[in-house]
Amino acid sequence: MAGPLAGLRIVEMAGIGPGPFAGMMLADHGAEVIRVERPGAGARVMAQRDVLARGRRSIAVDVKSEEGRAVVRELCRSADGLIEGYRPGVMERLGLGPDVLLKDNPNLVYGRMTGWGQDGPYAQAAGHDINYIALAGALYHYGRAGEKPTPPINMVGDFGGGGMMLAYGMVSALLHVARGGEGQVIDAAMTDGSALLMGMIWGMRNAGVWSDTRGTNALDTGTHYYDTYQCSDGEYISIGSIEPQFYAELRRLAGLEDDPEFDRQHDPAAWGSLKAKLTSLFRTRTRKEWCDLMEHTDVCFAPVLSMGEAPKHPHNKARGTFVEVGGDTQPAPAPRYSATATDTPQPGPEVGADGVAILREIGWDDARIGKARDDGVIG
Repeated sequence: MAGPLAGLRIVEMAGIGPGPFAGMMLADHGAEVIRVERPGAGARVMAQRDVLARGRRSIAVDVKSEEGRAVVRELCRSADGLIEGYRPGVMERLGLGPDVLLKDNPNLVYGRMTGWGQDGPYAQAAGHDINYIALAGALYHYGRAGEKPTPPINMVGDFGGGGMMLAYGMVSALLHVARGGEGQVIDAAMTDGSALLMGMIWGMRNAGVWSDTRGTNALDTGTHYYDTYQCSDGEYISIGSIEPQFYAELRRLAGLEDDPEFDRQHDPAAWGSLKAKLTSLFRTRTRKEWCDLMEHTDVCFAPVLSMGEAPKHPHNKARGTFVEVGGDTQPAPAPRYSATATDTPQPGPEVGADGVAILREIGWDDARIGKARDDGVIG
């Protein structure tokens, strides 16, 4: 793989959600990522179509066996990093905890992905994205006034506050090693990460310009100038005309320059009636008609596109925001580099597809590989 992380080897203990997302980010940007999977853990067609599995190599290992654990230890001796997403203590019980693997390889970066973190009262409890962002003080603020909190799919906890934070932590710690530092353990908790993503909102709250009352603030649909609106064809557009010059452009193109009530942009007492006026106005034309009027202007405008529509939009097509991988549409790697461009991702491999080659690379001979296969150690 090409990219700025080319030459790095990461061992990924296969899981679901944020751990694989971190592995995908590292692989997208050039790292060799080897997924350690359970023997018989899935079909090739699923791996090929799983965006989060793309760009990997795969070895199927029974890590509950002594020889299987030896495989992982030998892999980690040759690796720059490891990522795992088990509950706290699982890797230690397998004999693959950081105390063991860092003794084997003092330069190893050992990344741990959990919902609640490695310690704390909730550490051993089950949970999902919705729970992590709830405890972090994020979920409470997603939703409209008078309505219950609405989970933003699982973007904030699993991926923004989880997988992306782990990927960032891995690269930071790998840079530390490259500059002569020691290997270390990364404790990436989705509660910590999703709390951090609220940093700007905490700053606004501390400054007294953000209320804990959901749906009454500048960025949470409380205002008329930062919201989505339905058009006459049932489709939606988005308006984000916060700054005065952008708000003025909205008024000009929407024919609202002569309505004095719109002078009260930042008056919360006027937001309800102004939103009602905009709601009625935007329902007078189709989404395409509003796009023809407002796209490519400084209104801060965009159509609200579905996953089926977004890859077809001219801007996304021009930038190559989406790519075809194994016949399926997927988001392209991001961000982009001027000097170390990344490759188009390859489909996820069949479980265990690269096992023999990987074992040979770490010094196993055919007799040892054959015995391990016969004993069910490798798939």
